[in-house]
Amino acid sequence: MSSQQNMLINSTIDHCKVPSEVTYKILSWLMIGEFMLGLPLNLSVLYIFIFRFKFWKNKSVFLFNIVVADFLLVACLPAKAYHYHHHLRRSQDNVVCKMMLFMLFLNRGASIAFLITLSIDRYFNVVHLGRRNFVKVLKKSPQISIVIWLLLLPLTVPTMVKTFECCNSHGRKVETTYHDVTDTFREVVFFSQIIIPFIILVYCTVRIVNRLRKKTVGEKTKLRRAVCVVMSVVVVFSICFLPCTIARAVLLFVRLKDLQYAEDIVVQVYDSLMVLSYIDCLLDPLVYCFCNSGFKDAYVATFCPTILQRRLQNSDCGLGTTTISGTRTISLPITER
Repeated sequence: MSSQQNMLINSTIDHCKVPSEVTYKILSWLMIGEFMLGLPLNLSVLYIFIFRFKFWKNKSVFLFNIVVADFLLVACLPAKAYHYHHHLRRSQDNVVCKMMLFMLFLNRGASIAFLITLSIDRYFNVVHLGRRNFVKVLKKSPQISIVIWLLLLPLTVPTMVKTFECCNSHGRKVETTYHDVTDTFREVVFFSQIIIPFIILVYCTVRIVNRLRKKTVGEKTKLRRAVCVVMSVVVVFSICFLPCTIARAVLLFVRLKDLQYAEDIVVQVYDSLMVLSYIDCLLDPLVYCFCNSGFKDAYVATFCPTILQRRLQNSDCGLGTTTISGTRTISLPITER
């Protein structure tokens, strides 16, 4: 049978139906769990950033944008869980399907962009201390955050093609030039959005760690916090983004080789790892704490019991926070000074 006939036969298969009802039932409940944990967590973080920490005064505009991206991601999870629970990998309504894809990938891209920007900021603060840090200048301006969101829009639009969520349209039908270019560009955006930032992140981490080894004991407190910042971002990437990226590459290989039985297995792995990637909305608050001790102080003072506040207070020696009359003042961390 010719490859063109295989394409025609393959195009009649509904690849958006789940290959295993049990697997997707479990994934739907996992997303419900992520939503139930992520919604109150991100609402509490938003409350602290706006009403207690006042992010616009504390040079934390980029952190606030990560919070917004995480909150919008959490808001998409119930619809995604609903489709999985009803044995569909996407909505049968094309408008809803495209909106979901747009929101998920826009928020994913925004989260990655702002996390990497924070890591680059720490890199300049530590490795190139004394030089002009263009990131520090940029992060004081809300307009720059708006520009980053706008730049993400043209990179997100290609993901709105419905076949993206259902594995890949390459080889699924007779390709036209339009479909071929669109599909290829979409995959390039998907992989570059993870691989390039991860390379930058690894470089920043290695340089900061090397700088830490060369510094004297008195300077290491600031550098340790910088290492914690970039390492926390590495953890988020390693758990949330890299596994699904690798699974996507395997899925494309299987799809292009027209291995239908293998695809049914690999697509379940890919979708499972995509569900795992949504927990970045639960892990990102760790980054907020490492980036700015003032945010952690405000969060602990507002939501944690008094006993836990005292324990955390005693463990914060040397991180640049003070206590006045039993209540912590919100100050910038050493790395921000």
